[in-house]
Amino acid sequence: MQKRVYQIVTEEFHSIAELPGTDQLLVFAAREAAEKAYAPYSKFNVGAAVLLANGEIIRGNNQENADFTDGICAERVALFFAHATYPGVAVKALAVTAKTGGKLISGPAQPCGSCRQVLIETESRFKQSIRLILDGAEKIMVLDGADSLLPFAFKPDSLG
Repeated sequence: MQKRVYQIVTEEFHSIAELPGTDQLLVFAAREAAEKAYAPYSKFNVGAAVLLANGEIIRGNNQENADFTDGICAERVALFFAHATYPGVAVKALAVTAKTGGKLISGPAQPCGSCRQVLIETESRFKQSIRLILDGAEKIMVLDGADSLLPFAFKPDSLG
């Protein structure tokens, strides 16, 4: 038997003002998108903003349904719209934020498992990592790719 240690490196910021300019723009776009979310059941509004290699910023937000399984997360709305509109353009960065009761959550917003898998697929598709900016009122985390969120991901090469 062999034991291995895997390490995840994050950058942590305590305010949006500490972020580089492009990251700030993405976080503000995600926050704006969260305001427009359709979340009448959970009251948990999530917004996402995707920066594409062509400079376009695509926004998405969660869309709930009374049958919870038929809703969709902000990250996938933004990524799928980006791929539908600009199918050959790589994703450079993604910012995610969440609000409840009209206020930002304190800790960084975290993508669900399905969104993490879609991020992995997007990175595989374009053969490059996506900068992830996870927004919160008290802490913002920045990661260099989806492998940091899903280190043992199912990837296209897993199919054999």
